[in-house]
Amino acid sequence: MSDDSIFKKCPKCQTVWKTRNDFLTDPSLRLNGYQACIESLQTGLILFTHMKEDCGSTMSTYVHMYDDLYDGPRYSENRALQEECPRYCINKDMLERCDAICECAYVREIVHSIDTRF
Repeated sequence: MSDDSIFKKCPKCQTVWKTRNDFLTDPSLRLNGYQACIESLQTGLILFTHMKEDCGSTMSTYVHMYDDLYDGPRYSENRALQEECPRYCINKDMLERCDAICECAYVREIVHSIDTRF
């Protein structure tokens, strides 16, 4: 099987998820973080831990792999780290939604959408 025909492969135990849906519905995965890239939101990382016995690997997927999960408003101005910013994006363990009118807010909605699937 070529890597082009899979969504994700665990780097430790080599488990393969053929589709994003297979990945997001696997009960052995736990969403555990979001590592923002403020300068390029699409390259931010959503972090998962594979809770399979004898694995425990943490793996990342790019935000752009879930872009279609959000169809709400997208703001054009990046307000990250400004006065009204709650600074969720600089804490990888913070998975809450963000009410700031900021370009980054839609990523928080994607993370929330993924979090509610687990």
